[in-house]
Amino acid sequence: MGLDKRRAQRRARRIPERRLFLVAAIGGAAGTWYGMKLWRHKTKHQSFTVGIPFLVAVHILLLLVVTGLWVRGAAA
Repeated sequence: MGLDKRRAQRRARRIPERRLFLVAAIGGAAGTWYGMKLWRHKTKHQSFTVGIPFLVAVHILLLLVVTGLWVRGAAA
């Protein structure tokens, strides 16, 4: 996010939004969300302000399922 923000300010070649989402979807959603807040970048784009927190939630759920904490928590 910081690199794309700098490129935007310098009117240089930008990082495609599709690539930013791909990195977030692969596992970098929390970092992408943090970068959005830190550099105030893509914060007016609804696809990012809704999509990235959604991906963070999906990653948390997947982590709970994979580690077995979801099942143990429901059985307790």
